Amino acid sequence: MVEIRFHGRGGQGTVVASKVLADAIAKEGNWVQAYPEFGVERRGSPVVAFIRIDDKRIYDKSRIYAPDHVVVLDPTLVEAIDITEGLKEGGTIIINTDRKPDEFPFRGRFDVRTVHATEIAVKHKLGNLAAPIVNTAITGAVVKVLGLTKLESLAQAIREAIAIKPEDNVKAAQEAYERA
Repeated sequence: MVEIRFHGRGGQGTVVASKVLADAIAKEGNWVQAYPEFGVERRGSPVVAFIRIDDKRIYDKSRIYAPDHVVVLDPTLVEAIDITEGLKEGGTIIINTDRKPDEFPFRGRFDVRTVHATEIAVKHKLGNLAAPIVNTAITGAVVKVLGLTKLESLAQAIREAIAIKPEDNVKAAQEAYERA
């Protein structure tokens, strides 16, 4: 079983990112769960979402306490919370940032990868300059780094789930895939 925890802020598409990625993975015959955990539900507040992936039916419905991987949509959360809490030794952390992986203090204990999903979202006019929506871009990076599904399956899941600018969202995912 592979377990992934997503950290973001309300309005960035964290929950949608986990759902779209789960849908893409399910297209290839895997069993998947995707679910959010909310605190105060408002724009800008921290949001956590989870994905479980297995080749057989998943019965565990609990929160993920020891993820294999962590995905961070908002780089300010790296300083605000312990994104590595419970992360398995050697796990991968994928961060939306313009910083390089070796600039993070947990490099060495974990495999840190970065992609500037915000820049990609702005380029493809997803959201606006004040609040770019980085969800589809970050999923492209996750697919490239973790290899959990094919880019084509992700593109199909994006087209099915995203009603506004689906092709721009697919292009953002493809660009993040290439850059990751």
